[in-house]
Amino acid sequence: MTDAVVVGAGPNGLVAANLLIDAGWDVTLLEANDAVGGAVRSSTDVDPAFVHDTFSSFYPLAAVSPTIRKLNLSDYGLEWSNAPSPVGNPLSTGGWALVHPEPADTAAALDALQPGDGQAWLDLYGDWERVGPAVLDALLSPFPPVRAGIGVLRELLGARGLKRLQLLLGPTQWVGNRRFTGEAAKMLMATNSQHADIAPTAPGSGLMGWLLVMIAQQHGYPVPRGGAGKLSQALADRFAARGGTVVCQARVDRIVIRDGRAVAVRTVDGTEYAAGRAVLADVSAPALYRELIPREDLPGHVQQRLRAFRWDPGTIKVDWALNSPIPWQVQPELAPGTVHLADSVADLRRWSKQLTAGQIPDRPFLLMGHMTTADPSRSPAGTESAWAYTHVPQQTRGDAGGQLTGRWDDAEAEVMADRMQARVEQFAPGFTEQITARRILSPVELERRNANLVGGAVNGGTSGLRQELFLRPMPGLGRAETAIKSLYLASASAHPGGGVHGACGSNAARAALFHSSSTEEGGRVR
Repeated sequence: MTDAVVVGAGPNGLVAANLLIDAGWDVTLLEANDAVGGAVRSSTDVDPAFVHDTFSSFYPLAAVSPTIRKLNLSDYGLEWSNAPSPVGNPLSTGGWALVHPEPADTAAALDALQPGDGQAWLDLYGDWERVGPAVLDALLSPFPPVRAGIGVLRELLGARGLKRLQLLLGPTQWVGNRRFTGEAAKMLMATNSQHADIAPTAPGSGLMGWLLVMIAQQHGYPVPRGGAGKLSQALADRFAARGGTVVCQARVDRIVIRDGRAVAVRTVDGTEYAAGRAVLADVSAPALYRELIPREDLPGHVQQRLRAFRWDPGTIKVDWALNSPIPWQVQPELAPGTVHLADSVADLRRWSKQLTAGQIPDRPFLLMGHMTTADPSRSPAGTESAWAYTHVPQQTRGDAGGQLTGRWDDAEAEVMADRMQARVEQFAPGFTEQITARRILSPVELERRNANLVGGAVNGGTSGLRQELFLRPMPGLGRAETAIKSLYLASASAHPGGGVHGACGSNAARAALFHSSSTEEGGRVR
């Protein structure tokens, strides 16, 4: 018997396992796939000379996460790398909206495009320096974030308090229009907000856009040198070095519950792993409550509330091996690692409306990665390891651009990949001629490779306000604790949601330590 069994070796499961073993617990980590990492993995599947990240790539939230930073993963081989510019948008009118490494340089570039926007950018960054750390602390802490919340409230009472409150609560379209005059600065805010599934006209999108673009300004959008899998491997190596046990190809099919308490985990081959203190599940909330917990052990009110759970939109991702850098029609002053493709904020709003209506967009908004630009080790000199992804409806009601049905078989995936490539061609004529290999990861394929990515959902459930904070993953269960004693939800379905920040795993580990210390002698909280 071990003290704890952690189900799922994605980044949250790995973080939770590390924190528990640091507290002196014996921990076994079970992973269904043949290697750890979850949605943080890389491979040479596209081209043997190229490293491509299978799922996620850039980790701005890891750069500011106290949990990740305290693990000292550089001691286990992790190195971060940054592109010359963290993020940018080519503009349909020519030129780029670009974040430079220094705030003053970003401001100067924006001011050259629209006088006055440079100072507005510096004012926005000033807000970030003042209130940003408290906001991050609140977002990445267990709910309710009492200490961090007091810090945020203190800053909202100052001279600029009302303006900061509008920034935190308003839609990104409204915030952009209030703060800036030119399209470039508005685009930086709006496109960064779309890393979550909140419409640019919806409350909360302003916070997301401001949060990510300010992290980009202060810390960049770093990537692990050598591939995303290096981050997962460093977490796994740290865990193993402290005596933890990792078992791969161990798919769990049941949480064993006795007298209302989780006491063990059973895998599909019948092996049972006893847990003396806790079970932590880095799986989606629907998978935990509908598949792993026996129905007879689940209170009826939980089954009822779970019906309100909503996934975030599906994702289709295309990876390319390119024989040269992307031939942008107008070359940026500094090469960005992350690129967002949309004609305008109005274009982004149109795309979002199509998704909400269940329509596959005809002109998809693309999030792109220049991986060799961010990390030269990813492909041979003079080439580029690149990718793009866009969102599609979880439940398709129509196709705004043709006859796609949303079944996402190979033929439909090819059509959508071509539609995405055409979008790149709009800003980079000749792009298709540079492609030497292509891999398409449809929503169906993403879920096949990682069961947590249901229908291609990458954030563990919608980030809309209806399913955030104390409502995540459902009303009444807005913390890591579940309806079962000693069982904790450690995945992105829990607060604070998607992103590689480790907070979901950290919150679950801290909850397990707290409850164990209150019932058993010798328990420790760290």
